[in-house]
Amino acid sequence: MKDKILVTGGTGYIGSHTAVELINSGYQVVIVDNLSNSREDVIDGIESITGIRPRFENFDLCDTSKVSDFFSTHQDIKAIIHFAASKAVGESVDKPLKYYRNNLQSLMNMLDSMIRFQIENLVFSSSCTVYGQPEKLPVTEQSPILPAESPYGNTKQIGEEIIRDTVKANDTVKAISLRYFNPVGAHDSIKIGELPLGVPANLVPFITQTAAGMRKEISVFGSDYNTKDGSAVRDYIHVVDLAKAHVIAVERMVKEKQKAAYEVFNLGTGNGYSVLEVIEAFEKSTGEKLNYKIVGRRAGDIEKVWADTSFANRELGWKAGLDLESMMLSSWKWQQHLMANKEKYYE
Repeated sequence: MKDKILVTGGTGYIGSHTAVELINSGYQVVIVDNLSNSREDVIDGIESITGIRPRFENFDLCDTSKVSDFFSTHQDIKAIIHFAASKAVGESVDKPLKYYRNNLQSLMNMLDSMIRFQIENLVFSSSCTVYGQPEKLPVTEQSPILPAESPYGNTKQIGEEIIRDTVKANDTVKAISLRYFNPVGAHDSIKIGELPLGVPANLVPFITQTAAGMRKEISVFGSDYNTKDGSAVRDYIHVVDLAKAHVIAVERMVKEKQKAAYEVFNLGTGNGYSVLEVIEAFEKSTGEKLNYKIVGRRAGDIEKVWADTSFANRELGWKAGLDLESMMLSSWKWQQHLMANKEKYYE
């Protein structure tokens, strides 16, 4: 068995898939999550896929005393992958203080503990939202960090700055920020996937819930963007491709292959798809027709963004391998699983 890795927010969507990839790579995984937007039975799914049940502790990472108690009993952690954060762009516009408090306090508690307990390695869950609305596409890791379009995006910008300053001030701390584009899809076992509590904030769960009859229709926010069909454009990446990149980042740190104490990588496919193209890909891959309507723009949304992934491809030896239709089909299979067990998932 390899080193022990702490996965914060590990019962969440990306965290759970990353836990699977870590366990399959031989790592010991400890998960901390307060279940504010996830379910504890995700641990059952991880165990069902891997044959190994990760240790799980339920508490809020903003609680400084509980964080300290945790690390006092887990001083052998080799690296932290920090996912835990509130993540809905629209909600962050309405509740900015919730996002600043939750996303930044939890990060600072992690960094304090790394220094205190001599934990060297941090992989930070960042976001393409740090780029704001880019003036030039695709975005590279050297693209300007423009004003964030939402408090959520701003917490990722500030989070990166906090990490950068902490690494600079402490020779014992190393970090990698992974700037995700838009993760979608589900594990091919269909035992874990995206399960937002309440009304989904992201496009694909809304698509699948609409196809399943849970939602009347999909709202396409904006028809007048400067894009091929007027709807917003994003770089969608399969969550399993994304999870595998986290394992590679951990390996890079643990094996001391980092070329700088703080590194940043874009994680996407390098392709931009509009909302209407995503709907079309879902219909094509599943045979299901979707009811949607065009509505006004949503506060906090940017017009278009997609990644230049050449740096991650070259430095990490990583490349996204799954296409948009594969992402849509796995999302639909996951939704069908949820509907077949709706007494469990939709109380």
